[in-house]
Amino acid sequence: MTDGTYQQRTAAFAAMLIKQAAWPTAIVIAGDSVAPLVASARDAFQAPLAVLALLVAAASAVVVLGLSALLLFDALLFRLMATHSDDASGGAAVDDILSRMRLKPAPAAPRPLDDRIAGTRRLLFRQRIGFAIFVVAFLTAGIWMPR
Repeated sequence: MTDGTYQQRTAAFAAMLIKQAAWPTAIVIAGDSVAPLVASARDAFQAPLAVLALLVAAASAVVVLGLSALLLFDALLFRLMATHSDDASGGAAVDDILSRMRLKPAPAAPRPLDDRIAGTRRLLFRQRIGFAIFVVAFLTAGIWMPR
């Protein structure tokens, strides 16, 4: 992979991560801001399933927000990698920062870019699952809530 290709690919992946972290966060925050309007204390006794669905939505919202924060952190690390000329120096810089922050021990050899992208895609998949649970639970609570 040439220097320009490596930098473009890494920067494009970082930009995609920022977008993928932002839109679920915005929807979850908007949904949680209208949740008190959907439920009230008297409804808890009339629709216990709706309240349970709102609790599941709240728990999954916390998961989505946490995973979105991790994705944003990964996006910043990929942006840092994009400032280096090759995979080895970019990975070494990220590993150095993570070891200085005491988040990960320093590895013997830096992981390749494809391994790092695969790990971040797993986080992205978990965020999508949490977001799907949030949407289903939030819509279910709206359906079961008495009018």
